Amino acid sequence: MVTVSSWGRLDRRPHVVYDMADRRIVAQRLRETAPGVAFGMGRSYGDACLNPEGTLWRMADLDRFLSFDESTGRLVCEAGVLLRDIQRVAVARGWMLPVTPGTQIVTVGGAIANEIHGKNHHVFGTFGHHVVRLVLQRTDGERIECSPSVNKEWFSATVGGLGLTGVILAAEIQLRPVAGPWLATETQPYGTLDEFFALADESESGWEHTVAWIDCLSKEAKGLFMRGNHIDGGMRPEPAVHPKKMPFTPPVSLVNGLSLRPFNWAYFNAKKNAGREIVHYEPFFYPLDNLLEWNRMYGPGGFYQYQSVVPRAVGRDAIAAMLHEISRSGEGSFLSVLKTFGNQQSVGMLGFPQPGVTLAMDFQNKGAATERLFARLDGIVADAGGRIYPAKDARMPKSLFEAGYPALTEFLSYRDPGISSALSRRLMGY
Repeated sequence: MVTVSSWGRLDRRPHVVYDMADRRIVAQRLRETAPGVAFGMGRSYGDACLNPEGTLWRMADLDRFLSFDESTGRLVCEAGVLLRDIQRVAVARGWMLPVTPGTQIVTVGGAIANEIHGKNHHVFGTFGHHVVRLVLQRTDGERIECSPSVNKEWFSATVGGLGLTGVILAAEIQLRPVAGPWLATETQPYGTLDEFFALADESESGWEHTVAWIDCLSKEAKGLFMRGNHIDGGMRPEPAVHPKKMPFTPPVSLVNGLSLRPFNWAYFNAKKNAGREIVHYEPFFYPLDNLLEWNRMYGPGGFYQYQSVVPRAVGRDAIAAMLHEISRSGEGSFLSVLKTFGNQQSVGMLGFPQPGVTLAMDFQNKGAATERLFARLDGIVADAGGRIYPAKDARMPKSLFEAGYPALTEFLSYRDPGISSALSRRLMGY
């Protein structure tokens, strides 16, 4: 038994962990050890990747590149390959992942199972839109190849399916061409939510990547709007990478009422005059990857991330209402991200992105007080017709999950009965 936690460090309980390093024996191992759930790098914030007192199938050693066509950008790889390794191999050859989240230390299987999104949803949709084919191993021994045109229902259930339809063994991904590792970026301060939405609308036609940081403590909801486009940056020296590590877990959270306001003030004022810059893709896409194990800063109690999406028609009022409740509660976050989604629908039956606006914030775990805040936020999201991101969730009510994911009933018919997670038991019964 090994103690395992997800990124939020809310639940650290024993698991029986089996390493999956050879595709040839995965089917046998699943039959022998089910029920369980696949575990990649543990970057899901909540309990989607956990199975306390039960079995985890660790996929990180199933990490081989199987083929790469440099003329077309088609990559075939095993499910444990890290997005970081794809980027570093592909960018040097003129290709890049079309969609990438806020960290590159996640596996391909995890990216598919959670149908991740990035800063360019209005252009490239989700990660699932660029998966050409995947291989799914069921715990009963059946192996299914599926794609948007072959076994397409299995494909739709597995993309965004939280690892519950089987274990993803391998995938074929279509990369996008780039001239190099550089982006032309622009940072603009904004003073109100209305200014944020104006910048977001203005940027959609001319900028591929758009995202905003928001100061959740400011009465006006001010923040920094960042946007970027890929460019040919010439023969610039690439930045040296020297990741640092949070060396220990402090006895109390470093993110608290005393630290938040000065941090947010300092961050806003340090960045508000940044203007136009040419930057390497790694610090632009993955700013926190240079601080390893940064999740320790929230102390021994861990932290939640609350990420919701609400329809655009009611987005301004819903976001304002959420920020009001957060401010009123005395809670807060300096990792606060606000962005809009485009009109592309998710590939997966349980895909999170939908046309609208999404707010993601981290919160120190303060027990009942945090739960009370989340209950009020849940009410705003539900009234707006929105949903919560399961990959980030550790406590969403079942009723909100069912209301937010109307294809759930259809999805359940594709569940693998030999797969179970803490999230599936909490929200789906088993």
